[in-house]
Amino acid sequence: MNVEFTPKLFSLLKGGISKETLSKDIISGSIVGIVALPLAIAFAIASGVSPEKGLITAIIAGIIISVLGGSRVQIGGPTGAFIVIVYGIVQEFGLPGLTIATFMAGFILIGFGLAKLGNLLKFIPYSLIVGFTSAIALIILSSQVNDFLGLGLKKVPSDFLEKWTLYFQSFSHVNGYAIAIAVGTVLLTLFFQKWIAKVPGSIVAILLSTIAVSVFDIPVDTIKSNFGEIPNRFDVSSFPSIDFETVKSLIQPAFAIALLGGIESLLSAVVSDSMIGGKHRSNMELIAQGTANIFSALLGGIPATGAIARTATNVKNGGRTPIAGIVHGLVLLAIMLLFAPYAKLIPLSCLAGILIVVAYHMSEWRQFVSILKGNRMDIIILLTTFFLTVLFDLIIAIEVGVVLASFLFMKRMSESVQIQNITYESQEAEQLFENENLEIPKNVVLYEINGPLFFGAARQFQETITQSHIQPKTVIIRMRYVPLIDATGFQGLKEIIKTFKSKGIQVIISGVNDGLEKDFEKFELYGLISKELVVRDIQTALEKAKTI
Repeated sequence: MNVEFTPKLFSLLKGGISKETLSKDIISGSIVGIVALPLAIAFAIASGVSPEKGLITAIIAGIIISVLGGSRVQIGGPTGAFIVIVYGIVQEFGLPGLTIATFMAGFILIGFGLAKLGNLLKFIPYSLIVGFTSAIALIILSSQVNDFLGLGLKKVPSDFLEKWTLYFQSFSHVNGYAIAIAVGTVLLTLFFQKWIAKVPGSIVAILLSTIAVSVFDIPVDTIKSNFGEIPNRFDVSSFPSIDFETVKSLIQPAFAIALLGGIESLLSAVVSDSMIGGKHRSNMELIAQGTANIFSALLGGIPATGAIARTATNVKNGGRTPIAGIVHGLVLLAIMLLFAPYAKLIPLSCLAGILIVVAYHMSEWRQFVSILKGNRMDIIILLTTFFLTVLFDLIIAIEVGVVLASFLFMKRMSESVQIQNITYESQEAEQLFENENLEIPKNVVLYEINGPLFFGAARQFQETITQSHIQPKTVIIRMRYVPLIDATGFQGLKEIIKTFKSKGIQVIISGVNDGLEKDFEKFELYGLISKELVVRDIQTALEKAKTI
């Protein structure tokens, strides 16, 4: 079996896992399972679905991603990054639409993995990632204001500005008890582990607030008051029917789920690699993520990916193999089977407090400020992605952000290309060729191109030629440092050769590599210039120039 497409667990089992490592994995997996419980419920509710769907996702995805994944320590499940997409899909297409989109996204992710696009996704610009994650953090925060303040709104608009307008209009309905629970949850989540390191503050907050609300009958919204009972079983009978029109309408959301899931899972894998000194298998990780999303959809769950915070918690508590992730899923399964009836008593303001902390950690505000101090192109990508995500939706933001980043990258590449024209009289000739012992004959101009000849660089080359008032007999275009030329570059090169030929100037091209020679054939460049005038080295080109 190809190592690249072999799950990490299989490789580790083949090599053997020590009892000490196994023991640490079981302990770490149990801790992460407890940490994941409130997050799974909170992410589901914030996404506009019932709380058990978050638990189902954490269980199914957690186990599958660990069994099939390409990372040693990845913890899979629902994440805050998906809240924006999931909520939007549920609002527009309903729960059946979300299920089908998640199912489709699974196959797209598997396709990404089989096509070996794992390494390609890592080239998404950092400014784009910070832009949409910071925007998601702001949206998560704004989505929790209703429960944090205890406003009691039964339906909140998905539009950011409409949401805040409604909040200000409903400010008179603020519930002081809800605020007290939410603030207490934030403080416990942030600071409790400084006192007792192994006990998650969020769990302590849930236990204390649930007991207080139940015993003292505190008037705040709970999971039961808004969602009813939490079932302790998987929903295997509700998969909706799929037809061509449904697939057509959901292909864009499905791609958004797949792209965001792929980026976040690989980002999490890279972070965990740096923590344990490992090396994940990107393409196998994408295949595992895809498989997890397919089964999550089939069993009543929502989209899943690698969770950076839970993965880091796993590493910090001693997890070193995928067994920790499997244990995390089994612990959640046991909790769901045994304690689901009690989870309905959790106050929504407590879950809002937990998500406020999640939003803070997601915000990456330090990186946001740092990029704002950087170059103009990164700032454009950052702010465009941020505002499109907040004011429109994440799907548009990712699409526009990726296209914008691609254009700006090509612009940078074009600007990095250096084009010099050198004659026998120019001082640059001595400096450039002092180690080559070259001499440029009279009536010969040498144009040296350094860098890939993309469309922008091709235009720059044409402008350099146009602005030159030199009228030589021969022009040598030296391409020893040109690794590739795109279609526009070849078209520009053709136009340049035609321009010179129309003026009676002979063109010689030197330093062409094997790949470019094949492209010369494909783009029919030899129809304009003889093969004898396309040479490998500058010395041959200069000798030919002397005979013309």
